[in-house]
Amino acid sequence: MNKERLYDLIEGKRLQWTTLSDFIWDHPETRFQEIQSSAALRDALKSEGFHVDDLHSVIPCAFVGTWGEGGPVIGFLGEYDALGSLSQVAGLAERKSIVPGGHGHGCCHHVLGAGALAAAVALRDYVKENHIQCTIKYFGCPGEEGGSGKAFMAREGIFNGIDVAITWHGNATTNVWTGSSLANIQVYYKFVGRASHAGASPHLGRSALDAVELMNVGVQYLREHIITEARVHYALINAGGKSPNVVQPEAEVLYLIRAPKNHLVQDIYQRVCDIARGAALMTGTQLTIQVDKACSNLIVNETLERVMADNLNQIPMRGPTEEEVRFAEEIQKTLTDEERGGTLKALINVYGEREGKKLAAKLMVHPISSMVLPYLPNDKSSSGSTDVSDVSWIAPTVQARVSCYALNTPGHSWQQVAQGKLAWAHDGMLNAAKAMAGVGLDLVLHPELLKEAKAELLERTGPEGYICPIPAGVNPSPVK
Repeated sequence: MNKERLYDLIEGKRLQWTTLSDFIWDHPETRFQEIQSSAALRDALKSEGFHVDDLHSVIPCAFVGTWGEGGPVIGFLGEYDALGSLSQVAGLAERKSIVPGGHGHGCCHHVLGAGALAAAVALRDYVKENHIQCTIKYFGCPGEEGGSGKAFMAREGIFNGIDVAITWHGNATTNVWTGSSLANIQVYYKFVGRASHAGASPHLGRSALDAVELMNVGVQYLREHIITEARVHYALINAGGKSPNVVQPEAEVLYLIRAPKNHLVQDIYQRVCDIARGAALMTGTQLTIQVDKACSNLIVNETLERVMADNLNQIPMRGPTEEEVRFAEEIQKTLTDEERGGTLKALINVYGEREGKKLAAKLMVHPISSMVLPYLPNDKSSSGSTDVSDVSWIAPTVQARVSCYALNTPGHSWQQVAQGKLAWAHDGMLNAAKAMAGVGLDLVLHPELLKEAKAELLERTGPEGYICPIPAGVNPSPVK
């Protein structure tokens, strides 16, 4: 099928989408506080004739836009949250904050949300022109970074009824997103003791900080006795104050526990909780355990991956200009030797050492990639997590990675923020929109593909299906 008309519909609104993505870049907001970003996307949906349901009362800064009626129901997932402490001047290959300590889009969510919306609108325009029946939904999903916004939305049944979910992510390369991801749970451990004079009467105090430190030591020993693929991270939220001559009466630590499957996460989580309880007993302090969020492992769908691979390979992609190459080279000069090997390492992880090195030799002619990597099915878990995973348990889900920044650029870095408003990032966003809209159109016109994708989902999840890993009563909240 020739999809030139679909691409023309996207390019015809290029200025609209690039302006929207730049607005979101200019107003970086962290999890569940994306007030301006979500409003801009909602306004864009309304101006395009979508009915918009604001879900703020249930999930802060979440919404759903709907157009059409009847089946199939094609869902597009959009994100728009930023990261803390990554404020950076755009187009500058040196570290310089716009706002010291401010936020920044170091994970391409500004183009992610706008690109997914561009795909939804283009598919709507195409089916409307050709009198094709379907329903198109755009899901405004807040709090992906450390908030598992989609898992909260899934728990509330917001994704129920869709036939497919389509999304993408900015990347250094262009390829189908294959493989699974790590499930996780994020938990606050708060210890409360008793303050006392650390010199005159330390025996009367009960140190909450001691409890946190003992817990951390205990978890350090635990790491040797959990599976290799698991990860346990922590951040000290409250060290109990700045006065060493006072026994610290309060202290709090935030733990993030990851493993390839939900049940493995739960097992490690219970062991970490036991360690925390032991630390409380040793120090005579009181412990409160509060789950912050959780997300599942991603369910692979090779049926949809093949459709996405076909669409990525249909899109005409330009090569980088000399100016873009020069800027990318300047960005790469700011990287460490280890960071400069990031793309090669990623290729070897997917394709093996021999094929990975061959691809790297082709890919790295320029510091910016304009080729589509070959599709290779992959069931392995990555070392990262995504709340897209929870949607993938409910409906067949597919993602693309599309080149938006220079090769080897680390994720969650100021270098990625600096490239977020460049023409290459804009082109990547629209290329992603073309691929996503193309997948949606294929599924509308070929219902047998959806049937096959749904059968694969059932085979991989089993009859029990989705169980949200976030306990009832836990509500989405901004970063403390």
